[in-house]
Amino acid sequence: GPQPSVSNSEGDLLFLLDSSGSVSYYEFSKVKEFICDLLRPFTFGPKDVQTSIIHISTTPTMEFPFDQYLSSGTVQQAIRDTQQLMGDTNTGQALSYAKEKLFSDGAGARPDVPKVLVWVTDGFSTDDISEPMQLLKDMGVTVFIVSTGRGNYLELSAAASQPPEKHLHFVDVDDLPIITKELRDAILDVIQANRLHAVDITSSSFRLTWPELLSQETGYYTLEYAPAGDLARKRTTQVSGAHTSLTLSNLTPETAYEVVLIPESNIHYFPPQATRVTTLPEEITPAQVFISESGPHSFQVSWAPALDSVMGYQILYGPLPGNSAKLLEVDGKKNSTVVENLAPNTTYLVTVTAVYNSGKERSLSAKACTQEEGSKVRHLRFEDMGPNTLKASWDAADGKVLGYRVRCRRQTGPSSVLSVSPQIHSVLLTDLAAGTTNKVCVKPVYKNQAVKGLCRLVHMQP
Repeated sequence: GPQPSVSNSEGDLLFLLDSSGSVSYYEFSKVKEFICDLLRPFTFGPKDVQTSIIHISTTPTMEFPFDQYLSSGTVQQAIRDTQQLMGDTNTGQALSYAKEKLFSDGAGARPDVPKVLVWVTDGFSTDDISEPMQLLKDMGVTVFIVSTGRGNYLELSAAASQPPEKHLHFVDVDDLPIITKELRDAILDVIQANRLHAVDITSSSFRLTWPELLSQETGYYTLEYAPAGDLARKRTTQVSGAHTSLTLSNLTPETAYEVVLIPESNIHYFPPQATRVTTLPEEITPAQVFISESGPHSFQVSWAPALDSVMGYQILYGPLPGNSAKLLEVDGKKNSTVVENLAPNTTYLVTVTAVYNSGKERSLSAKACTQEEGSKVRHLRFEDMGPNTLKASWDAADGKVLGYRVRCRRQTGPSSVLSVSPQIHSVLLTDLAAGTTNKVCVKPVYKNQAVKGLCRLVHMQP
């Protein structure tokens, strides 16, 4: 079933894949499925997990470097596309090659992050593995071994990290899914971020997380942060020892911040932890303005996106044509408001201005039309359909409508009346002379109610 996403982990995860002729095509494909399932919940990226595959064959071969695929989808596809090389099972050579690549900038490996090696084998090797494996472990690499054959238990338990019951698995290739969660949890114990780490980064905030070093009773944390280019603007905050995260807000967009976490304890000394976090570029709002629920004396104005960095909105509106305008102020946490006390059957220009905490302003305008007083029909509009022909369209009227009556009073020629069913919301008007102005009215028909129609003048081009 679907796995919950795993974040707040950081490490270089290398798979040593037996690609030799001693492995059948079926076994190789099942191992690839196992690696895909093992990695599926991880978050990949330069500050998260990176992964690579090295083939065990006559000559060791890297399938892809650590920094080539930095999303779950591309990693999954790259593993599915991996082809078996055949050849000899020179595992010792592959381990020496892995040692070189695990600590190589050229292979995309990162300094100061946990290194994990997962060796999937049928238990057979044509060369010595003990010395190169020990060199890897001496350099801090955690080694997990999954044996799908009848490998020598003593040899493999000595090769895996200690204790072997946590780092060594013997399982038939068809039963690999049984150990997937157990192995993933063990890997997570190694690569779970054990330092000050930033997540949920936006243009004006980020959340800091850190390992559980203190408790409510044993101390507190002091956090210091400042823009990297202006350390004199340093700010300080304190939280109790029970905390392992804190969100910093009201930050400047696209700015690098130096952050230091100082654990204050009377029992143990914990060294300060530092990190640098860069906020994202500022999003622009409003990027869209919407007009809805238009009536004779009001309409609703909505905008998007709604951002934490906005302090408030100013809504400026006035009739067209005209020079008069009114101002409405809205709280920055809202993204819509109703504009009221308007004149019916009037077009308004509405401008939404976002006022940012930084003092910047962004504006976007839209036109809005109020409805004719007493009319149940909304938004009568026209579309040119060719010589002397227009298409009149309208939005459905409220309530149980029996139908619509459309009257066209021509400047030259006879008037006409069309009746349509309640499901029809458009008609074609023909024989409209060029250069004339014609009046079109749409009126809904109710069983026991007489209502006013919505009328518009429409001008035909000469």
